[in-house]
Amino acid sequence: MACNSCSTGKDGQPKGCKNNGTCGTDSCNKLTVFDWLANMSLPNGEKPFNWIEVRFKNGRKNYYNNTENLTLSIGDIVATQSQSGHDIGMVTLAGELVRVQMKRKNISTEGEDILKIYRKASQKDIDIWQKARDKEEPMKVKARQFAIDLKLQMKISDIEFQGDASKATFYYTAEERVDFRELIKVFAREFRTRIEMKQVGFRQEAARLGGIGSCGRELCCSTWLTDFRSVSTSAARYQQLSLNPQKLAGQCGKLKCCLNYELDTYLDALKDFPKTEIKLKTEKGTAVCQKTDIFKGHMWYAYEGEWMNWHKITTAQANEIIDANKKNKKIASLEEYASDLIEDTKTEFENVVGQDSLTRFDSPKRYNKRKNNKSRNNRNRKNKRKPQKNKNEAK
Repeated sequence: MACNSCSTGKDGQPKGCKNNGTCGTDSCNKLTVFDWLANMSLPNGEKPFNWIEVRFKNGRKNYYNNTENLTLSIGDIVATQSQSGHDIGMVTLAGELVRVQMKRKNISTEGEDILKIYRKASQKDIDIWQKARDKEEPMKVKARQFAIDLKLQMKISDIEFQGDASKATFYYTAEERVDFRELIKVFAREFRTRIEMKQVGFRQEAARLGGIGSCGRELCCSTWLTDFRSVSTSAARYQQLSLNPQKLAGQCGKLKCCLNYELDTYLDALKDFPKTEIKLKTEKGTAVCQKTDIFKGHMWYAYEGEWMNWHKITTAQANEIIDANKKNKKIASLEEYASDLIEDTKTEFENVVGQDSLTRFDSPKRYNKRKNNKSRNNRNRKNKRKPQKNKNEAK
C-alpha cells in the first residue's frame, strides 16, 4: 500500500501520509475509481456535470453539489456541508463519471437533503482536521475500556471525527441490542465532544479495518466491493467445497464473499446433470451416485452392496439410463457404458533438457587406485608361478 508520493517506511506504513494508504495522489486509496471519461470532450453547448464525489475516512463516500463553481480536481481537500458544522474530505471523482456513479447508486440530484461544497480547505481547516484525526486512536482504547467496565456486549471498532472536530462517530458491532445510554454519558464527560453511535455489521467492520485474505490479496470489501450480498452454505455445496468453517469464513467471521463469484458458472454447468438422488436400475443391480465432476461432465456410480467399485459414466449416458428406467426398461450393466471411458494412465516421460543426463550433477564415482594396483600385481604373480612347457615337448 504505497504510491509515488508515500513510499513504505521501516514500520510498513507509507512515509508521506502515514495513514495506511490515504495519500494525496489518490493512487493507493480504498475504492478508487478510474475516470475513463477524463480525456473525452463534451458536445458543443453542453455544461459539465456540477457534482463532486468526496471520500472520507476508510472509504466512506458522498456526493456534493458544487454550487460555487469551484475548479476542483482529484486529490483536492475540500470543506463540505454536514448536518452541523462542516466536514473535511478529499475529491476522488469529478466530471461526467460522477453522473454515472450517482445513477448506479440511485442518488437523486434534486431534493431538500442535497449537500454542497463550501470551499477548498484552508491550512487552518487542515490543521484542525489532522489534530482531530490524531486523537482517534487513543480515544478508541479508552472507549473500549469504558464499554468493558459497563459490561456491555459490544465492540468499538473505529472512531471518526468530523472535519471541524465538533462531533465524533463511534462505530461498533454487537450480536444483540445494546443499551448504551450510560456509555454515551461517559463518553461525553470524558471526551468533551458530541457523540454519535453507529452500529455496523461484521462485514462492514472488516471493510473499514482492512486486511489480507487467505488468497494473499487485500480484502475485496476494503478495495472494490461495495454491495454485500448474502452468502449461504448452498453456494459451497454447489461448488463441491468441504463445509469447513475455518476455510469458508473470512476475517469478518461470516462466509467469504468470493463464494458467490463463480456460483453462476457452476449453476449453468449443473443444468445438464441429473439429480444425485436418482438411482440407476440395471439388471445387475441398483446403482447410486457417489461423485460428480462438474466441468468434465462425469459421474461415478456404485452398485448397492459393492460400494468400493465405482463406475464412471458421462452425464448424457446417465440421462439416457434414467429415461430408459422411466419407460420401465433396464440396461444390462454400467460396465457397458463405463468401458468407453477407460483411460490410459501410463505416463511417458520425455527428456525436456535435450541430450543431457538427469544424473549429470551427481558426484562421479571414485575408484581406489591402490586396490586396483594390488589386484593387478596379484594377477602378474600368478602368471609367473605357472610352469612353462618346453616347445619341443609341445610339438
